[in-house]
Amino acid sequence: MSTLPLRPVAAFDAETLLAEIVTWVEYETPSDRPDLIDRLLDHVEALFTDLPVDRKRLPAREGRGGQLILRYDPAGTDAPPLVFMGHIDTVWAAGTLAERPVRRDGDKVYGPGIFDMKAGSCLSVLTLLALAREGLVPPRPVVVYLNGDEETGSLASRETILALGRQAAAVIVPEPSFEAPGTVITARKGWATFRLEARGVAAHAGGSLHEGRSAINEIARHVLDIASLNAREPQATFNVGVIGGGTRPNVVPAEAWAEIDMRAETIEVAERMTAQMLARRPFDPDVALHASGGINRPPFPRSPAVAGFYEATRSLAARLGLPLGETSRGGVSDGNFVAAIGKPVLDGMGCSGAGAHALHEHILVSTIAPRAALMFNMATGITGA
Repeated sequence: MSTLPLRPVAAFDAETLLAEIVTWVEYETPSDRPDLIDRLLDHVEALFTDLPVDRKRLPAREGRGGQLILRYDPAGTDAPPLVFMGHIDTVWAAGTLAERPVRRDGDKVYGPGIFDMKAGSCLSVLTLLALAREGLVPPRPVVVYLNGDEETGSLASRETILALGRQAAAVIVPEPSFEAPGTVITARKGWATFRLEARGVAAHAGGSLHEGRSAINEIARHVLDIASLNAREPQATFNVGVIGGGTRPNVVPAEAWAEIDMRAETIEVAERMTAQMLARRPFDPDVALHASGGINRPPFPRSPAVAGFYEATRSLAARLGLPLGETSRGGVSDGNFVAAIGKPVLDGMGCSGAGAHALHEHILVSTIAPRAALMFNMATGITGA
């Protein structure tokens, strides 16, 4: 396949790109508001009016946001595409912008969802838009996928993600870039969630304490036992993040529950620890315990396919005068699904910044043009994908 000439970083105007990123941020898109997510998808689709880009809209369902697939294939080939896989839903409720509008402070631009991950998803779309407007013919089809339910587990979109992944030559995930500017993610832990529910026997705490069986005591013992797993399982982490139970201080609690987050480095560890979590038994034989949950996203390993894609991209970045370090993360993305089936995936291809899901969320303007240049040149000529 032929490649197009290298386009230098200087050819990409950060301020122009930033203007569109800010437009995206000003469309509030909380995961639980499919109607608001649709408004941003409408805006994106409108960018491609009268351009030779196939647009496939997958409507919202099950209370989760819709999805959009954009495909540019001017050569009309059936070659495996290069897929940009992003999301547009955020953790921020509608009305957040009224309290925290987009603002700029030197190199930092603050705004809800700008770092995770509207900046990166927007740059993916603008890459495709530039190809289509200029009528360029890339060496393989280019697909941009925008997910509307990533922050809530991609439950409605998983089948689409896997289908696109199986068809892809390689996948670029423009999630935010962490650590030093120019760093990408080549491995992620897998993620599982669990819920433990205990049912004991209620009794008067003053007059009949010993007739009761405390569900809270049962859950407390499991909380400590699960926390101790962090010292015993070097390839997994556990966090009991939410607990609840009981009715009044003077009543032995008959019900209690806890929600647990687990991260694992390998699928073998994830499956083994999932089986153990689901097989937990009560410490008190007079208390009933029910465990539920499982793996949401499998681990994203630094496979030979991922390593090869990274090396090819690092070579391209060097030609552009850009650094390209790599790191691994405990957080997950839709890239986990695709990496787990053996595909070449590069994650963390979005802008640098900080504050994902936090009040200080921001991107660095100085990283916009370099990332845009890298994405564009990957679409027009990278080898090894």
